[in-house]
Amino acid sequence: MSHEPVENDPIADPPPLEEELVAYLDGELDAQAERRIEQLLAADPTVRETLRQLEHTWELLDDLGAADVDETFTRTTLEMVAVEAEEEVRQVTAELPRRRGWRLAMQLGGLGAAALAGFLAVALLRPDPNRQLLEDLPVLENLDQYEQVGDIQFLEMLREAHLFEKEDGHGT
Repeated sequence: MSHEPVENDPIADPPPLEEELVAYLDGELDAQAERRIEQLLAADPTVRETLRQLEHTWELLDDLGAADVDETFTRTTLEMVAVEAEEEVRQVTAELPRRRGWRLAMQLGGLGAAALAGFLAVALLRPDPNRQLLEDLPVLENLDQYEQVGDIQFLEMLREAHLFEKEDGHGT
């Protein structure tokens, strides 16, 4: 059974000024903080009213006196604290495998992302040796014919003679 503070609960989460005023009443402030509170009290009637209400509360608490409790109360209170602590340990222990699994999944995901980034970097940045082969494919397909020509000058003479022009009038 966990007692978590309700949001905006003034008892569970008092404003910082009230905490300082309580410390002022208890004499727990250092000299500098005490002077600052006294300056606030002199300048702000709202702060003075808050301090007056806190002093009144302290007086009422003093009038109540200390409650007499027997050993049973102390024992049951300690038992309740122990049960609460055991429950918290059980909850934390139950969450550990889930946290470990989540952490492992995140690590594996990061590793996979790094591997993918590395693969893409290599694939995009490294020159593809097959690309050059594809560009040279027409030459390679006719290599036997080109080897029989023997000399480039002979091919240039044929081109200048316009013997191999296409029907549309453009030479290749």
